[in-house]
Amino acid sequence: MRPHGRAGRATVGAVHGAAVLLTLAGLGATFWQGVDEPGSALAFGLLIALGELARRGAQPGEREPAPLAAAGALAYALLGQNGGQASTHGVLQTVAVVVAAGLAGIVPHVARGRGPDRDQLARRTLTVGFAALCFQPLYNAGTVTAHLGRGPSYALFLLLLLLLTALCDAVLAALLHRARTGHPYGPLLRDELRALLGIGSAVCATGTVMALGVAVAGLWALPVFAVPLLLTQVSFRRYAAVRTTNRQTIASLARATEIAGCTPPGHAHRVAALSRAVGRELGLSGTELTVLEHAALMHDIGQLSLVDPVDGGATAQLPAEEQRRIALLGGAVVRQTGVPEAVAVVVERQADPYREQPLPARIVRTVNAYDDLAAGSAGGGLDALERLRLGTARDYHPDVVESLARVLARGGVKRASPPLHRGNPWVMSARPTGHGWMRTRG
Repeated sequence: MRPHGRAGRATVGAVHGAAVLLTLAGLGATFWQGVDEPGSALAFGLLIALGELARRGAQPGEREPAPLAAAGALAYALLGQNGGQASTHGVLQTVAVVVAAGLAGIVPHVARGRGPDRDQLARRTLTVGFAALCFQPLYNAGTVTAHLGRGPSYALFLLLLLLLTALCDAVLAALLHRARTGHPYGPLLRDELRALLGIGSAVCATGTVMALGVAVAGLWALPVFAVPLLLTQVSFRRYAAVRTTNRQTIASLARATEIAGCTPPGHAHRVAALSRAVGRELGLSGTELTVLEHAALMHDIGQLSLVDPVDGGATAQLPAEEQRRIALLGGAVVRQTGVPEAVAVVVERQADPYREQPLPARIVRTVNAYDDLAAGSAGGGLDALERLRLGTARDYHPDVVESLARVLARGGVKRASPPLHRGNPWVMSARPTGHGWMRTRG
């Protein structure tokens, strides 16, 4: 994904540039001074490389595709002792070992054309450097052991450093995501912080336990403490695969209205993508965005119950009573598919007066109307937005309409909405619809 605008390119360039400079400094210093404790560096390097080899393509909702490599990198950054003997590696060697091992581990993926995201590599480099900078100088100077000893206080100190490191990573991830998409920073940061409760917490905990275990038992502790995280990674991937299957099922159901000729091709997916962008603009969380996207995909499924289809599938131009009837029929269908109850509620309430709607239903209603109106208007997106603004007194919430306008002004979502300055390229045969009564099947 390309950076969004000049400011986005500057942000991405600054983060990547800082990671490259830190990498060059680490590799240069290590090459010039030599490797301290080669056995320890080799053991952690192998662990990180194996973790990268176990990396797979990120699934939806997966924030850390290589958790074992991330935990090993954090453990090396926070390593103070090895089998009771004080370690001597510093910040720059930590960065050099982590980067070199990570690059070695991703070579097979790059050869298959599935290399990791450059943003992830930059974040890994900077966060590991941050953790090592917070720990290594203090520990090597004897400040940590002099004040905290080696008991529970020392373990709590490591956990505090990992918490700060995780916060640093979340800040960088949200910053890069904003630079790529232009979405508001606050909701993105909240999503990243919520993600820390998942695989992120397992990575931090394993990194702490590895550092403490190696300090007492030596390098043999690494494979012992790596096993639980590997099992967690397998379980998380299975859960992510189930989520992917559910989303594919919902997407297939959404296409049923297109196959039946009830809606124009691509309408449901355009509404879903643009609704998600508007929802993020309005500050919805990751879970709320998923519900919104699924509801937007299935928002027209009630049309399958109609004997007489709506001309062009443009429900936004129907009388309010007919819109509500189709929405209720859609909610009844959605409840039979096994998706979460919240999705059916949004589908059912998308045609209610906006003052009575939950925010996701307001978004689906507004974005669906935009796509319908732009398809049937010679003025395209600009005319559709103007009609939405005129309808804010009764039909569409003003905040949602303005959020939609901001998303479209930034370029919208690729192939998710009609262009603002010309006709809709996805229109098949849109035409004004009659508002006569409709019969339902069965």
